[in-house]
Amino acid sequence: MVGVTRTTITARYGARYSGPVLLTAAAAWAWVALRRGDMGSRTMAGDLPAFMGVWTVMMAAMMLPATAPVASLYARTVPVHRTPRMIAFTAGYVLVWAAAGLPAYALAVGATHVATTHPTAGRAAAAAVFAVNGVYQLTALKDFCLTKCRSPISLLLRYASYRGPSRHLRAGAHHGAFCLGCCWSLMLLLTAFGAMNLWAMVGLAAIVTAEKRSPRGRPVARVVGLTSLALAIAVFWVPLLAPNLTGSGMTEMGLRHL
Repeated sequence: MVGVTRTTITARYGARYSGPVLLTAAAAWAWVALRRGDMGSRTMAGDLPAFMGVWTVMMAAMMLPATAPVASLYARTVPVHRTPRMIAFTAGYVLVWAAAGLPAYALAVGATHVATTHPTAGRAAAAAVFAVNGVYQLTALKDFCLTKCRSPISLLLRYASYRGPSRHLRAGAHHGAFCLGCCWSLMLLLTAFGAMNLWAMVGLAAIVTAEKRSPRGRPVARVVGLTSLALAIAVFWVPLLAPNLTGSGMTEMGLRHL
């Protein structure tokens, strides 16, 4: 009952005070939509700075909408100078996901190598990616992190004890770390679909939002996990399920031009 109550409270104030978060997410989606045609050319293998820039915008677009209710609750604890402090909270959150771009880049480079030189091994790699996500979605650690994202009241009490000029940045980064713990395996699927695949981004963003904001978020996570395990088997017969790793219609760095 407590968990349901906290989730209800989170949803109730979902959009009231979360303007900077939602505006950042909207700007990120607009940028992705406008630049999707040249995202691939800007992030060729070896161009780490360009990849990190695009990755950061992608993560802001995909993750911030699901974080808006938490940001709204946090904003209620900030009685004065709310906008700049919420900007700091948002920046801390995004910085955590930006840092995740480093391993993502390494995986993207590896995926390109596999797809172009070992297409047969690509199916095995795709199966491993799907299996890792499927198993993680069913673990206690996933449930723990998802609970913190869905019902963050205890975290908000902790953030109230933060002091100093970096307090809001730290709070955003701390919450971002739990979101990373919750969703990293879903982002791993971009290795199979293509790191800059717009439709994969939309689908994964929808899953993240459903897990965090839907009343049945935990069952959604489990269904996604079981589906991912099924894909780990099916990809051996249907390589198009993982076009980036099997070389089925993807360009360099696994960036699909849609």
